Amino acid sequence: MLEDDTELADVLIQYLSKFNISVRNFEDPYLALSAIALEDFDLIILDLTLPGMDGLEVCKELVTKYDIPIIISSARSDITDKVIALELGADDYLPKPYDPRELEVRIKTILRRFNKNISKDAEEQKELFVLDEEKQEITKAGKFIKFTAAEFQIMSLMCKRKGFVVSRYDILDSCDLFNSDEDSGSIAVIINRIRHKIENNPKNPRHFLTIRGMGYKLVE
Repeated sequence: MLEDDTELADVLIQYLSKFNISVRNFEDPYLALSAIALEDFDLIILDLTLPGMDGLEVCKELVTKYDIPIIISSARSDITDKVIALELGADDYLPKPYDPRELEVRIKTILRRFNKNISKDAEEQKELFVLDEEKQEITKAGKFIKFTAAEFQIMSLMCKRKGFVVSRYDILDSCDLFNSDEDSGSIAVIINRIRHKIENNPKNPRHFLTIRGMGYKLVE
């Protein structure tokens, strides 16, 4: 992976490791190109905004020298960048922000297309918390959890942004049952109720974490 956002890289590395997908990240494109020349990699996740060298130039060099599939991961909104990247030979383009689950699925799809090995453990690995938006249900390890409407809205948001920090503002902005700062105090109460439903020890949560000064994070 070539990604200079170390926080994002850490989240993706941690998430993908659950599916036995091992990831090394390089912030410096020159170091990355040196490593790729010496080692075998199954796939490259490439950010376009990198220090010292534009991601499109990196993409061009990779396509010219190596037969390695490339997923572009970029916050650039210019459609021209996407077109150029795909014309250069990138295999996929994933605009930021995105759900790590989508990256995982795209990695597996591309590796299958390139006949790369994916362990059965990675294929069979299931997520602990699963949101079914159509049924309006959330399960933990396959077991249905009954939530109130407010609990469900918060937990749904956390499932969609699993592994990322969600601020109180994000909750107020995304959950229509909370429509003002006056409701902010009740968020902590509801999260405490959620923890009693999903945690083995609500006083020492392992999954629904408080990130001091920033918000909350759902991890597995």
